Amino acid sequence: MPVTTRAVPGRRATSRPGPPSVPALLTAAHGGPALAVTAVAGLLALRAGLHPLDAVTVTAAVFTGQLTIGWGNDLLDLRRDRAVGRTDKPLATGALPVGRVVRALLVAALACLVLSALAGWRSALVNATLATGAAHAYNLGLKTTVWSWAPYACAFGTLPSVVNLADPAQGWAPLWMTGAGAALGVGAHLLDTLPDLADDQRTGVRGLPHRIGERRSRVLAAVLLPAASLLAVLGPSGPPPAWAWAVLALVTVLALLTLAARGRTPFRAAVAIALLDVVLLVAAG
Repeated sequence: MPVTTRAVPGRRATSRPGPPSVPALLTAAHGGPALAVTAVAGLLALRAGLHPLDAVTVTAAVFTGQLTIGWGNDLLDLRRDRAVGRTDKPLATGALPVGRVVRALLVAALACLVLSALAGWRSALVNATLATGAAHAYNLGLKTTVWSWAPYACAFGTLPSVVNLADPAQGWAPLWMTGAGAALGVGAHLLDTLPDLADDQRTGVRGLPHRIGERRSRVLAAVLLPAASLLAVLGPSGPPPAWAWAVLALVTVLALLTLAARGRTPFRAAVAIALLDVVLLVAAG
């Protein structure tokens, strides 16, 4: 997660020459998370044994969908970001013109629809409604409600099925994988929101983490992320490999740190669990 530099509260960030268009656009698209989700989709495609062309197509569909989510988020949050002086967002500082982001979003949305269709109608339908679609529902209003966690559970939980359904011979991802993805998604939502709790509350955002507070959000994440690990280890048929038990033991230690440590250690431990969950989810079975 990028380090955020805050301006004086209540003062709009000063416009100044920004970075080149492509880096600025990637920043506005929340490039780090977008690339991370895309990488997971690509690894899941390899795990599912998709034909190389199908694997590339569905991974590209996920990537372009992620771009629309990030750009949509920053466009909708532009007034809030300026109100709290977000100098880490090119749209808020004026370094990136709004029109350029709107055009990029439309191009990415069209590409996502075309690529999703090429991946097959089943994959396209799930991606448009339950994966990418759920994330846009979050941006459009669910983020301010107690149901802010639901789009994350839906989007992460259905991502394995978006990939599987790109193969006509395969069906929905197994329930254990869907459950692990959903738990990972909600845990990621809790962690992602923590650094911005104060600014969000100042601008009227009252999602689940804001309502239960920082401490309870950390505790809930410390429960959900190991739960995702456990599902990924015990869900596949057959006995888990020795390395999976070793990872699960490490996750347990990190979960204890999340609950007992002070300062930034709990947050770092929870992020480490999330990364290990991704490894387990992709490599399981």
